Amino acid sequence: MVGICDSGRLIMNTILRYYFFISLVIGSVIYIAQKQNIVLPYIINNYVNDFLIVPICLTLSLIVLRYTKNNKHYYLKIYHAIYLALIYAVLFEIILPRIYERYTADIIDATLYLFSAIIFYTLQEKKVTILNSPQ
Repeated sequence: MVGICDSGRLIMNTILRYYFFISLVIGSVIYIAQKQNIVLPYIINNYVNDFLIVPICLTLSLIVLRYTKNNKHYYLKIYHAIYLALIYAVLFEIILPRIYERYTADIIDATLYLFSAIIFYTLQEKKVTILNSPQ
């Protein structure tokens, strides 16, 4: 969760950080297993990386934007997340299946892109105002 320490600095959202690194590890393991021709369960082989890729890309984008804007409190708006999910859906579910046999159009993949974008949006760091309550 996000909070403010005594000095007033914003504390990094550790949930998003863990989500990013765990997603990166899981996605990499699945990718390597697929390249090694290891048989994976159908859902893992066909859907997990589709669910993981959008938050990975959005987190990397957030890191770069915070650095380039020199603003560690910057966060992506919901339309940024949905836009990236739509780009992935159009590219991987409409355009590439028409060009390459390796890609197949699948509405489930497009849904996973969108759902994972929304999850990212809810996990990212946002400024929190803590009001002093009377004692």
